[in-house]
Amino acid sequence: MQQFHQAPTDPAFYQDPYPLYARMRAAGDLVWWQDYALPCAVSHRAVHALLRDRRFGREIPPEKAQPVPPHLAPFYAVEAHSMLELEPPRHTRLRGLVLRAFTSRRIARLGPEIAALAHDLIDGFPADEVDLLEAFCQKIPVIVICRLLGVPETMAPQLLAWSNDMVAMYQARRDRAVEDAAAAAAAAFADFLRTHVAARRNDPRDDLLTHLIAAEADGARLSTDELITTCILLLNAGHEATVHSLGNGLRTLLDHSQTMTVETAETAVEEILRFAPPLHMFTRYAYEEVTLYGHTFRRGDEVALLLASANRDTAVFDQPDRFDPLRPPGPQVSFGGGLHFCVGAPLARLEMQVALPILLARCPGLRLCGPAQIADLYHFHGQAELRARLMP
Repeated sequence: MQQFHQAPTDPAFYQDPYPLYARMRAAGDLVWWQDYALPCAVSHRAVHALLRDRRFGREIPPEKAQPVPPHLAPFYAVEAHSMLELEPPRHTRLRGLVLRAFTSRRIARLGPEIAALAHDLIDGFPADEVDLLEAFCQKIPVIVICRLLGVPETMAPQLLAWSNDMVAMYQARRDRAVEDAAAAAAAAFADFLRTHVAARRNDPRDDLLTHLIAAEADGARLSTDELITTCILLLNAGHEATVHSLGNGLRTLLDHSQTMTVETAETAVEEILRFAPPLHMFTRYAYEEVTLYGHTFRRGDEVALLLASANRDTAVFDQPDRFDPLRPPGPQVSFGGGLHFCVGAPLARLEMQVALPILLARCPGLRLCGPAQIADLYHFHGQAELRARLMP
């Protein structure tokens, strides 16, 4: 297995990681990333297979788990109930209950509301220059989730701040300051939602939280702690993925002088997700000894799946480094796969399909104010800001 050394916090890397991914793919299905001390699946076939291989999963084997440091206890108290970090049978139960409330029909009904929100945000743009990331891309996902959960929209900035602090735990720049901020955010977020859940139990409404409370399978419902974690997961994962997808999509379309209409939105969104995905690395643990692609994994070994590399594999995509918003949709892996396929993917796609064409139609002279910059967020991939001029 060929070894590669690349600091993930090096600006030259996270601004454009694709040349490294290409060199990795040329070395085989699996490579060793020295900075992480991990094998990495880099080809589409390896990433696709490992996402679906039940000999691998998200939950660390108990005998490999390390004690939680006291300063991180509030953070991991929330994570302990996250279906993102669990495997069957508990994952099956949690995901099933969430899907009973978070139905495709309920999501589809949000289309007109997302459209109205996009128009309202554009109406509030300044006359000449705007940071589209802050004024548009960040606001749509968090406001939609607030409305879904029945949380007051005035809480949106605070929820966004808590979310940013918590998801920083999954970034390569993690340090003690990041950990302390994440723990404080998790505690405050959980306290807020505990009060909100109690209120909804006593006063049911037509919102997602009420439906989550009512959802039941085989006589079991979500506990309060599970409800709290699920709400945090829906906000954090949905916000992180959709904000970056909207921002990356806008930057890509503007960089390539492309537009998007209602008629082309579905195809263009799939190409945006393939070309500029919001998440670049996702990990799995081996649950038994298994040899794949010339490497033997032992129980407890961790493997990184480079989703963005898989999306640029020439074995699957023709001219993958070329952005083509009319490219027929292919098997991109930006939302993962298998049991942990992103439960919020339909909502993220809908927000992009509805909001981006409205913005481009309302602001046809939109131009970026110089080269956009990627933020120091790896394993995620998103814009630091997206300043644009609203040309007449």
